[in-house]
Amino acid sequence: MMAAMEFAVRIPASLRRFGRAVVDGVLPPRCLACGAIVGEPDALCAGCWAAMDFFAPPWCAVCGLPFPYPVGEGTVCAECARERQSWNRARAALRYDKNSRRLVLMLKHGDQTHLADAFGRWMRRAGAELLDGADIVIPVPLHWTRLFARRYNQAALLAHAVRAAGGPPVGADWLLRRRRTPSQGRLGPVARARNVRGAFALRRGCDVGGKRVVLVDDVLTTGATVEECARILRRAGAASVDVVTLARALRAGR
Repeated sequence: MMAAMEFAVRIPASLRRFGRAVVDGVLPPRCLACGAIVGEPDALCAGCWAAMDFFAPPWCAVCGLPFPYPVGEGTVCAECARERQSWNRARAALRYDKNSRRLVLMLKHGDQTHLADAFGRWMRRAGAELLDGADIVIPVPLHWTRLFARRYNQAALLAHAVRAAGGPPVGADWLLRRRRTPSQGRLGPVARARNVRGAFALRRGCDVGGKRVVLVDDVLTTGATVEECARILRRAGAASVDVVTLARALRAGR
């Protein structure tokens, strides 16, 4: 195996580009969302890219909520000023809406695991200020019964993709979901918080003491799940807990 890897490293860049061109000629890269032919792998076509609402500054210094107008550096939204969470900061790559929802569900329930590579790059870019100083990335876990049925944890795939894009090491199984909770989909904020209370634990032998941790998940909705995970990590001695997600659901009008 090592010999094969060394051979691959010695292949000139021009030859690798030629090989890529041959493959693309036979199997041209397709848009991640609609399947249209695109110029490079793991990309969106121009139309699908324009339909996605990617987050960018100016945004709340704490939760990453985008502001509709220029603000000073370090500005905090009204919600974060009123109530602080167990996590320190949060960032998301794009808004969870009718356009991005299909992509998220293709990864989460559609077995389209190859999408994680592109998503990880988007998350790495959106969460750069959080990830650059972090010690470890920890995905939000699935209960073992759901993991068995789905065969993979989409949050873990995203965490490894963030790592591949230049992020910190991954503690793939550092957090455990010790009881199976009902789906959060149709629950309100209070019910969501009650649903996940006490559902998570830090795996025995995993030490987060003094570490700067980044939690990774697919979608941030009310924040109840990451709040409970962050509470467990802070109680175990984590120096800070930030959150990076692929998408974030916003209330109407925001």
